[in-house]
Amino acid sequence: MPPRPRPDPRLPPVIPPEKAGVRALTPMAFARAIAWAYQRHGVNPSAALATAQIAPEQLHDPEARITAAQMERLSDHAMRELDDEALGWFSRRLPWGSYGMLARASISAPTLGVALKRWCRHHGLLTDDLALHVQVTDGRAEVLVTEARDLGPVREFCLVSVLRNLHGLGSWLIDSRIPLLAARFPYPAPAHADVYPVLFPAAEPTRFDAGQTLLRFDARYLDLPLRRDEQALNQMLKHALPLMVQSYRRDRLLVERARQLLVTQPLQAHSAEGLATLLHISARTLYRQLHEHGVTLQHLKDSVRRERACELLLRTHKPIKQVAEAAGFLNEKSFIRAFRLWTGLTPAAYRHRHTDHSMGGTRPPLRICDNESQTE
Repeated sequence: MPPRPRPDPRLPPVIPPEKAGVRALTPMAFARAIAWAYQRHGVNPSAALATAQIAPEQLHDPEARITAAQMERLSDHAMRELDDEALGWFSRRLPWGSYGMLARASISAPTLGVALKRWCRHHGLLTDDLALHVQVTDGRAEVLVTEARDLGPVREFCLVSVLRNLHGLGSWLIDSRIPLLAARFPYPAPAHADVYPVLFPAAEPTRFDAGQTLLRFDARYLDLPLRRDEQALNQMLKHALPLMVQSYRRDRLLVERARQLLVTQPLQAHSAEGLATLLHISARTLYRQLHEHGVTLQHLKDSVRRERACELLLRTHKPIKQVAEAAGFLNEKSFIRAFRLWTGLTPAAYRHRHTDHSMGGTRPPLRICDNESQTE
């Protein structure tokens, strides 16, 4: 065993949560799992606990929680001291730098999908205690974990950490939040199940006693190109642990997802609060991220209404009043006024112009109105 290292001075000092105003959410059960790894390797965990400012007696308090900063400190110290980035999960150590090697093997991938599949395949070269793979079904991507042996008392900590690691790295690679649709785990709900919506915020409630460990998300994220290079990777690996304990905020597909919800669930997504709820973010976050993309919510709503109105005018014989209602307008008059701003024509004139030259009673290909509007 190499000499015991000192705490990494690059990490910020741990400030007690009551003084920092930070909520302690991480279950003490995860700290106990790290202490178990020390026991397995025959090493005293006191230095690691002291680094994270965790009193040994706190380990046995089932109600105790620690902050993300404390968990980061504890994990970093333990990985270095035990020379095991898996923290005792597997039948053999994963020496310091193992997960960095997986990231380096994935950084040259053209898309997130290729990167994740490469990461999962190479993870199997480090350990065969569990297998990971990515599959796509009906527009939904799933990262599946299959256990090849009994992971013992660190099972929960192992599965949570591996999925947090992969999800965090994937978000970093494309510089985007990857919203989850579902998270499932094969063990019974733990006493700290209330923290899972924080660890894995998803459209569906976390499911326990599931037949398969998995994360599910929109498969369109797999097609996004990587936004990182070797230089960025070198910098990230100096402070990699936050990827596992802090959720990524920016969502590069937010505009597309918001537009889809405005089309498929117009009533629920009519207001900023309703749309934000469907996206599982706050209204404030919705406005901020749309602003980062150079888009306003009103622009999105107008765009969806305009496309819907144009489609109905060209492909159906619905009266203008019904078209107005289907496009989300309260009355025909406001619809006509908005449509004139979009196209320079009334809805009736637009329909007449674009169907006047149709042959055999068939409609011409749909033409989307191009003019933008800031109308309500």
